[in-house]
Amino acid sequence: MKFSINKTELQNALTVVQKGISTRSTLPVLSGILIDAVADKLVFQSTDLELSIQMEVPALIEEPGKLVVPGKLFSDIVKSLPDAAVNVSSEGVEARLTCDTTAFSVKTLNPEDFPGFPAVQASKTIKLPFAVFSKMVKRVSRVVSRDESRAILTGVLVETEGATLRMVATDSYRLALTETGIDSDAYDDPEDFSAVISGTFLNDVAGLPLNEQVVSVGVAENQIIVRCDNMVFINRRIEGQYPNYRQLLPDSHATRATFPVEALTAAVRRAALMSSSTAPIKFALTPAVNLAQITVTSADVGSVQESIDCPIEGEDVEIAFNSAYVSDGLATMKEENVYFDVQSSLKPGIFLSTGEEKHLYLIMPVRI
Repeated sequence: MKFSINKTELQNALTVVQKGISTRSTLPVLSGILIDAVADKLVFQSTDLELSIQMEVPALIEEPGKLVVPGKLFSDIVKSLPDAAVNVSSEGVEARLTCDTTAFSVKTLNPEDFPGFPAVQASKTIKLPFAVFSKMVKRVSRVVSRDESRAILTGVLVETEGATLRMVATDSYRLALTETGIDSDAYDDPEDFSAVISGTFLNDVAGLPLNEQVVSVGVAENQIIVRCDNMVFINRRIEGQYPNYRQLLPDSHATRATFPVEALTAAVRRAALMSSSTAPIKFALTPAVNLAQITVTSADVGSVQESIDCPIEGEDVEIAFNSAYVSDGLATMKEENVYFDVQSSLKPGIFLSTGEEKHLYLIMPVRI
């Protein structure tokens, strides 16, 4: 095998496929990246047997062939090189990499031991602009649970209902829901789409440096297939029944405050300096004078009080939350203002976007 490629293009490809290498497997080949030089392109592959990634990149191929390089080491080497053409050749169990005046020799792994890329056919597929997909994922993915004992909560529910695409995530203490409208030609199948997809996986794809491309998300019996530009991601679908989140969403509110997002975020950030697991952040809403007071009182540290003048309708109410959860929710609100809806001090509080696209962040309260 022998090929040449621009350092930046090689580094970008390795950065993407490196997300699929295994760091814990007893099979050494899974810690590697398969590079297949064929015709006028390089095909990169990685897998940990749950997540598989494939990416194609144009390159000057002098001799076709395959090799498996140690993923992390090879990526670190390429990252350290000067910005110039990179030449790679292999012979036996070694790959030689040269760039400008630098030369590396790296031990390779047997490509015959590398698992084949899964041949998965999606039964249903949806398509949407990558920018929309990325924004939606980033709004909900921070809410997914990290507790592997409840695997279903480590995923994001992605579903369609008519011309609406919805993503939902919850860790049982808070819930994020975001919706957008999609074109009818975004469907390969007229039936509604529904799947629970790993939040970590979605976040990795949403973090790719893409803007104008279209992303397609397909679902097979037990696999998720995401295609975007010259990349294919296949990940295990999370099995199980997602919690009935709809029963948590109230039809009405007793009190609604309309907060400027920037002012509220700054106030919560300051108040959180005094907060702890035993000292939640408390909201006291007084519609008669359109005043919201945000307080934290810690017996060991001290106290803080913030006052915000804002429109409030409904009844007087006091409610308290974990301050970190409030900060996380406000970080996903990109509009100038946000609604804060409360039913009572013992029922969830809801931050709701004021824009055209529906985005909702629900937090379970803490007893005052």
